[in-house]
Amino acid sequence: QVQLVESGGGLVQPGGSLRLSCAASGSIFSIYRMGWYRQAPGKQRELVAVITSGGTTNYADSVKGRFTISRDNAKNTVSLQMNSLEPEDTAVYYCNVRNNLSGTNYWGKGTLVTVSS
Repeated sequence: QVQLVESGGGLVQPGGSLRLSCAASGSIFSIYRMGWYRQAPGKQRELVAVITSGGTTNYADSVKGRFTISRDNAKNTVSLQMNSLEPEDTAVYYCNVRNNLSGTNYWGKGTLVTVSS
């Protein structure tokens, strides 16, 4: 069983910063791809950023230059540093882990980020 627990969400003013963290536990290995997705009200879930075990990253165009994803393979954690936040970033952010060997995806319950003045 794989469990993902997100933390760090909350209310922040436009232009502010937040750091999200996700701790993975259970039958998980450092080779798994880790990342963040988000879902805004009335919209579909979308990819925000992902990072492979080797450190290769991929970002949504809307967050490039503002968000930075990182991981600690020894601790099985992944973080998302969010700077210059905009109201459009308001969403529930979900941690994701994918087993690249089997294609199996695991999801956290989500943490709400609200960007408002």
